[in-house]
Amino acid sequence: MLYTNITTQIKLHMNKNEKSKETYTVVKAMEDALIAGSNDMGKYFHEKFRWMGNQGCGTKNSLEEFRNNWQLPLRAAFTDRKYNTDRFLADGEWAACFGHIDATHSGEFMGIEPTNKRVKIHYTDFWEVKEGLITDNWVTVDFPSVLAQLGVDVFNGQGWETYDRGEKIPPKPE
Repeated sequence: MLYTNITTQIKLHMNKNEKSKETYTVVKAMEDALIAGSNDMGKYFHEKFRWMGNQGCGTKNSLEEFRNNWQLPLRAAFTDRKYNTDRFLADGEWAACFGHIDATHSGEFMGIEPTNKRVKIHYTDFWEVKEGLITDNWVTVDFPSVLAQLGVDVFNGQGWETYDRGEKIPPKPE
């Protein structure tokens, strides 16, 4: 009985590894197309694709919304983009990465006229892939950092970095 359980566990592990490789392949191909500036992204996404970003990024409920309300505005605001994915992970139907984009602020961004400054846009992505297509993408983009690089402090001097620099004493629970 123990042999059967171990064999079953090995098979399940191998199937999960194969699924992880498939998921990685789909997401990496999509990322490569995005980096190349492709305008034909449909082959990577499910027809009911959802893109869910943090505050300031919004939620896109289709590939068309993703393209019109994220991909194209990002390209308009930031040119000469270099994508740097620091780490890529895949686990079954899930993949994730984090990294940053080095870019030039050459178009309007959040009401800020072009500065031509180089900025780093840090991001984290989690994708769910089913039947070889990306169904969901949870995204965090560090817009407060981008805005700070452009001279706008969204925390109005009250960010917790003030604790790290010793400028303020962090509060403690009573």
